[in-house]
Amino acid sequence: MLFEFISLNREEIISRCRAKVATRSIPPPSEAEINHGVPLFLDQLVELLQSGGSTLEIDRSAGQHGHDLLLKGFTVSQVVHDYGDVCQTVTDLALETNAPIRTEDFRTLNRCLDEAIASAVTRYTRESQQSHSEKAADRDNERVGFLVHEMRNLVNTAVVAFEVLKSGNVGVGGSTGAVLNRTLMGLRDLIALSLDEVRATNAVKNRKRILVSEFIDEMGDAATLEADARGLKLIVSPVQEELAIEADQRILAAVVGNLVQNAFKFTRSHSTVTLRVRASADRVLIDVQDECGGLPGEVEDKDLVPSFEQRGTDRTGLGIGLTFSRWGAEANGGRLYARNLPGAGCVFTLDLPRSSVPATALV
Repeated sequence: MLFEFISLNREEIISRCRAKVATRSIPPPSEAEINHGVPLFLDQLVELLQSGGSTLEIDRSAGQHGHDLLLKGFTVSQVVHDYGDVCQTVTDLALETNAPIRTEDFRTLNRCLDEAIASAVTRYTRESQQSHSEKAADRDNERVGFLVHEMRNLVNTAVVAFEVLKSGNVGVGGSTGAVLNRTLMGLRDLIALSLDEVRATNAVKNRKRILVSEFIDEMGDAATLEADARGLKLIVSPVQEELAIEADQRILAAVVGNLVQNAFKFTRSHSTVTLRVRASADRVLIDVQDECGGLPGEVEDKDLVPSFEQRGTDRTGLGIGLTFSRWGAEANGGRLYARNLPGAGCVFTLDLPRSSVPATALV
C-alpha cells in the first residue's frame, strides 16, 4: 500500500527532495523551502490514503507553502517544482525498491499533487498580484508627493525673490530678477511634465552634461535670497571650472534645493550654511553643511538620514524632502549620505559619478 510505503520511507523521501532543491542555483537553496510543503504534505497524504477523506487540509498546507515561498522570493516555477519533486521522488523510490503499490494509489497521489500545486500557485499568484498593486500605489504616492514638494520649494523661492524686488532696492534686470525668472520657468516645466506624465516611472530620461560650477552658481543665487530672508549666512565655495556630471538638471536642482532648505530649517539662528563641492578622479561630491549642533547621542551611519528628519522644531512642509532627495540621487546614478558632527552640525553629501572631459576639450 502506498501509505505504508510513504510512512516507512518518509525521511528518505524528504532527504531526496532536499537534494533536488539543493541542485537549484537561483535563488540559493534553503532547507526552509520545503519545511512547510513536503513533510506536512506527506503526513496528510498518508492520512488521506488511509481514510479516503477530504483534501481540504492539503489545500490549506499547500496554500501556506505558496505564501512562504512568495515571501522568500521564489518563482511560480519553483513552487510547482517543489511538489513535482515529491511525485518524482516517491515514484523513483518505489521503482528502485520494487514496492507493491496499486495503480489506484498512484492515481490518488497524482490527484493530491495536482490539488496541492493548484492551491499553492493560486495563493502565491493572488498575494504576488496584491503585493505588486501595493507597491505600484506606493510609487504613485511618492511621485505625487515629490511633485507637491518641489512645487512648494519653487513657489517659496519665487515669493522670496518677489519680496526683494518689491522692496525697490534691486532692479528686475539683476540677479534677483534672474532667480525669479528661473523659478517661474521651473514651475512651468514641472507642471508641463506632470500633465504629460505624473512621474509614471522612476526613470530619468533627460540626462545631460552639466558644468558643476554653473549649476552651483544658479543654486547659490536662489539660496542666498532665502538665507538673507531667514537672517542666515550662506557660504558658496568656488568650484573647478571643468568639473562636470551627467544628470537630469531639474531633478538635481530639486535634490540640492531640498538639502539647502533643510539646512536653513535646522541650523541655529544667525548661523552659517555652507555649500561646497569636492571631487576625485571619478566622483563629484556636493556637500551641504549646517550648524545645528549635531544630533545628540550615538547615531550609526545607517541611521543618520532617518534621524535627520526628526531634528529641529520647524515642521513646515510634508516631511518628505530627504526621502525624495535620496531617490533623486539614486535616479542619477549617485547616492545620498550624511555625517553627524557632534556639537557642531550636520553634513549631507550628494555623491555623483564624474563626467569625463569631452574629447574636443582636450584638443
